[in-house]
Amino acid sequence: MPSLAPMLEKALPGVVNISTRGKVKVRNPLMDSPFYDDPFFRRFFGQPDMPQYRETQSLGSGVIVDAKKGYIITNTHVVAGADSITVTLNDERTMEAKVVGRDEETDVAVIKVEPERLVALPLADSDRLRAGDFVVAVGNPFGLKHTVTMGIVSALGRALPTENDAYQDYIQTDASINPGNSGGALLDLQGRVVGINAAILSQSGGNIGIGFAIPINLANAIMHQLIEHGEVRRGQLGVMVQDLTPDLARYLKLDVQHGAIVAQVAPGSAAEQAGLRSEDVIVEINDKPVHSARELRNDIGLMTIGDTVKLKVLRDGKPKTITAKIGKKQQQEASGEVHPALAGATLTPGSTKDGEPGLLVQSLDPQSPAAFGGLQEKDVIVEVNRQPVKTLDDLATAVKAGDGALLLKIRRGSATLLLFFH
Repeated sequence: MPSLAPMLEKALPGVVNISTRGKVKVRNPLMDSPFYDDPFFRRFFGQPDMPQYRETQSLGSGVIVDAKKGYIITNTHVVAGADSITVTLNDERTMEAKVVGRDEETDVAVIKVEPERLVALPLADSDRLRAGDFVVAVGNPFGLKHTVTMGIVSALGRALPTENDAYQDYIQTDASINPGNSGGALLDLQGRVVGINAAILSQSGGNIGIGFAIPINLANAIMHQLIEHGEVRRGQLGVMVQDLTPDLARYLKLDVQHGAIVAQVAPGSAAEQAGLRSEDVIVEINDKPVHSARELRNDIGLMTIGDTVKLKVLRDGKPKTITAKIGKKQQQEASGEVHPALAGATLTPGSTKDGEPGLLVQSLDPQSPAAFGGLQEKDVIVEVNRQPVKTLDDLATAVKAGDGALLLKIRRGSATLLLFFH
């Protein structure tokens, strides 16, 4: 009878169980007060207890990709916050692992174990996948070691709702994926890895036939950067883009139905230096068609600083080729080096809904001085000390001119706010 057993006998040793232990801080609610460090406050409330910790445990899966060096790919969320990581092989051997690197934006992590009698799985070309191809998911759902499920590729290029700027290009599959499968292998019928299982869509927390895997081409590119640098050193083109819709294509009198239209070019960016303009429509990147803004963002996000990118654009309906060199990502944590009141905010060039340029509060530590001062995520800082700011250099210049004081003009949705720090 036809069976997947011969293929799985070779593949199962390449998939591992991962268990982690860590600690999370359990805070006294009084410690969240901005007055906690005030001596009178602490004396009045009897000096609240210091932070307490509780132990955490998690289970997941991983895929051996380099048997000679002991490298294993898994998900970032599997090993995040872990103080210790234990890997259990198919032959029941256990090994301690250490984190080589993690990337939050793609949910890819690499860990390392001693390379003792390991079996690595071959990698396929996930760009060749098609909806309808048969796939096999291997992992450790609910702690049940080396469980195998089968299904098909339901769709490609999926993205999930997220609050951060994650790079997403998921393979959707109906092969049963459950908690604990994260980091495991999605295989083709030849036993090659086509994806790394990462997420499910479910209201109950269990499988309903909609699972997602990170394409192995994407995971592999991230893995090499993590091994080489311990982090992903992303560059930036410096454009804000959106999908080219049929309505926009008709308005611009374009014959194409796919692409990414440039809404804004960041001042001083690689895009500006290369000559990109607002309303340019990017239809190809390095001779590869661009179907959406997300696809373009993913391609740029996998490039490193200094890489050269060739873009085919339509400007006023006429084709034009532009070559740009990927620049340094214009984003930083606004630490005390800029101004103590901005500590905890991550700023990047952006714009308001009306197109007014400024600095977008991309993320914010809720227990930081910036948060206590009134800043919120998605705020756009348009003026600092009455000076317009478009770049981080503008911010630094305006802060120096304030002689210690800091007056921020903020756009929050349709509202305008003033925040003062000293």
